[in-house]
Amino acid sequence: MIGQVLSDRYEVRQLLGKKAGRWTLLACDLKTQELVVIKLLSFASDFEWNSLKLFEREAQTLKSLSHPFIPQYLDYFEVKLPTLKGFALVQSYIPAQTLEQYLQTARTFTEAEIKEIALALLEILIYLHGLHPPVIHRDIKPSNILLGDRSGNSVGQLYLIDFGSVQTILATETGSKTVVGTYGYMPQEQFGGRTVTASDLYSLGATLIYLVTGTHPADLPQKDFRIQFEQVAHLSPGLTRWLEWMIEPSLERRLSSATAALKALDESEFPATNVLSIGKPAGSKIQLTKNLDSLEIIIPPVGFNPLIGFLGLVAIGWNSFNLLWTVSALFVVPFPANILFALFSLPFWGIGCFMVYTVLFALFGHIRLHINQQQITLSYDLLGFTFDRPDPSLRENISKLLYVPKHSAKNSEGSQIEVPAQLEIWAGVQKYQLCIKNNSTITSIPFGINGTIQSQAELEWLACELSDWLGIPIQRE
Repeated sequence: MIGQVLSDRYEVRQLLGKKAGRWTLLACDLKTQELVVIKLLSFASDFEWNSLKLFEREAQTLKSLSHPFIPQYLDYFEVKLPTLKGFALVQSYIPAQTLEQYLQTARTFTEAEIKEIALALLEILIYLHGLHPPVIHRDIKPSNILLGDRSGNSVGQLYLIDFGSVQTILATETGSKTVVGTYGYMPQEQFGGRTVTASDLYSLGATLIYLVTGTHPADLPQKDFRIQFEQVAHLSPGLTRWLEWMIEPSLERRLSSATAALKALDESEFPATNVLSIGKPAGSKIQLTKNLDSLEIIIPPVGFNPLIGFLGLVAIGWNSFNLLWTVSALFVVPFPANILFALFSLPFWGIGCFMVYTVLFALFGHIRLHINQQQITLSYDLLGFTFDRPDPSLRENISKLLYVPKHSAKNSEGSQIEVPAQLEIWAGVQKYQLCIKNNSTITSIPFGINGTIQSQAELEWLACELSDWLGIPIQRE
């Protein structure tokens, strides 16, 4: 077809690609003298009507898009040649090679370049997914991403091309489901004909893994449908964890949007010294059980220590005095004044009961954090009694996992105090908090408010476990 003029306007200069019933051509627009790309769909013997449906959808989608790093729609027409009949889509030409072509030349990418590529593509996905209805590419892979020449310290400009598999959320919900995509880059839900915006995130994650390892994602080992790339990628823990969130097989645990992925990518750039430990510390008595449906953390009692012993003695003395005062008020003071004297002791009984509860909880109580597919609950169990603080919340409302390191702060009196490290799980307006016990003050002993953990290593381990199970990145304050 070289030299052929299509639609009396486009002179074919080069064949860029060919597969069953489809051609991709480089042509010159004789009217503007600019190079363009023409995608041809022919009515060959192996023609399928579904191919025409996807081809027309690509044309309609490109016509509605306006983004500097997505090819621009230029024309669409019917082809009527003696040797070829079909349809043609004309779009702007971008002078750049695909990432696949770079990989074939043994090009390697540094971690900084991987992050730069991820950032650029996420910005494009934020645009596509933010449309009404959202546009899902469904076939993100190295051969559908163009990389321009390196400019200064930049890896080069990134472009997302080939919208032949594009799908809108509206079409997914109201039309027939068609399985399209490329094996190795498709998440599980896409094999079932279901696609959501997070499906593109999986494909992007798999693409980045290919750039890092030089191995096709389908050729890497898998465990529980998860690509095992960590041993061959040699990336920082932060970026490794981010990629794990991107390729999470479970849709519920994968990063949910391009905006969330972009934010998580920014937060993955903590120095190595700030990376949390991920293994259970030796000697820890905390019990953690998890499966696909639920996660439960049981924190054992603090146990006896000199502070608890001192508080027990204070409680005995305090309540003994309260008892003596109350009995004397009731039986020595004349009626009705004795009732008033007895009522006066009620606030002191409250303080005394608080101290007794604190001692008993430190010796016999335990804290239970339970999350299942429906809700999150933080309960305090003591001698068969259970108290939920705060009230349970819906699992779907969990939005943030915040790790607050040990720091100094001023109390109400303006004095500097040490605030122990803590972990906060936010579900809407509810905050579920676990913190390291502070041996320096009596008030650090739990009273249905904070979960108490013995060491920072344990708190960091729990943070990583929760982050992994929830599919939510750890944020730092």
